[in-house]
Parts: sequence; C-alpha cells; structure tokens
Amino acid sequence: MAILDQPAGFTDEQAQALLNMARGSIGHRLGLTPPVQPPDDPAMQRHAGVFVTLLLANKLRGCIGTLEPVDGIADAVIRNSVAAAFSDHRFAPLTAEEYKQITIELSILSAPRSLSYDTPEELPGLLRPGIDGVILAFGSRRATFLPQVWQQLPDAAMFLRQLSIKAGREPSAWRSMNPEVFIYQVDKLVESP
Repeated sequence: MAILDQPAGFTDEQAQALLNMARGSIGHRLGLTPPVQPPDDPAMQRHAGVFVTLLLANKLRGCIGTLEPVDGIADAVIRNSVAAAFSDHRFAPLTAEEYKQITIELSILSAPRSLSYDTPEELPGLLRPGIDGVILAFGSRRATFLPQVWQQLPDAAMFLRQLSIKAGREPSAWRSMNPEVFIYQVDKLVESP
C-alpha cells in the first residue's frame, strides 16, 4: 500500500477525473447519472486521507472526510462525496436542485506528522497559516481544520481555540491540556465555475 507522504501533485487530467468522480457519485445517488467507476490509474489508487467539501453559493453545504489513508484516493473520493452530500449531520440531504448549483472541492491529504513543541505559547508560531492543516488530539478526542479554514480564522491562537471547541474541549484547552498536535498539507482540487 503506497501512502502519500507529501501532496501528490495531480495532473490536470487526474484532477478533473477525481472531480468528475465526486460529482458523478452524488449524481448517481440522486438517480441522475450512471454509476462511477474508478479509473485504473496508480496515482488514484495510492492511499491518502481525503476530504470532500460541498459549497452552495460559496457557503459550506457539506464536508466529510478521513484523516487516515484507509482507502485508495479514488474510492475515498466516491465514498466521501456521497457522505458529504447525504450524511453530514449539519445539513439536510442534498437535493437534485442543489446538486446543479454546488461546487465540489477535494482535499487530498499528506500523511499527518507530529509537531513537537515545548510550551503552548510557542505553538501558534509553529503553524503555517494557509499551508498546514492541523489536528489537535486530546486523548481519544480530536478535531481537524483543513488549511482552507485559515481563510476564516487567520489568527493562529483563534484557530487553535476554535479547534479546541470542535474537539469538545474548552477554548483554552490547547494551552492547558497539552494536546498532541499533527500537521498535514493538501492538494486542493476545485471545480471550475
């Protein structure tokens, strides 16, 4: 099993094929398109974490993914696309009308790596806004923000506070509970308008 250590750097054709698989898998679930078959491309069979984000009028409409490289990229895109459209508990299942209007964004993750730090105060300075996705792990509770979230939370301390809340902890938990911190990068693929 090949696992991505760094972002993959897909060709334009591979990126378009992945985006087509995402849209096609949602369309098939809605009864609008034929079933999707993953291509026989070694680059798409490599294992990586994959997140699928659905945007409607530039607002979040669904986002589901996996941090761990449990499947080949193509299979993960298909599975997570359907889950983002129909199983994100924050939203009602996607409708056929919304399907026509959504923009699909894929994030193919590099393998997360542990980030060492001595004191909580130094942690914000170790993060690279817009580049690093971050995982905070408080024992069995963990949460992640993709690198794209830096657009809404450009301040590293605020980013860490919100990530602590997402993990079900107090906003200051990143300072007081000594969480494990992991970072990763993504290949971000977005449908053209």
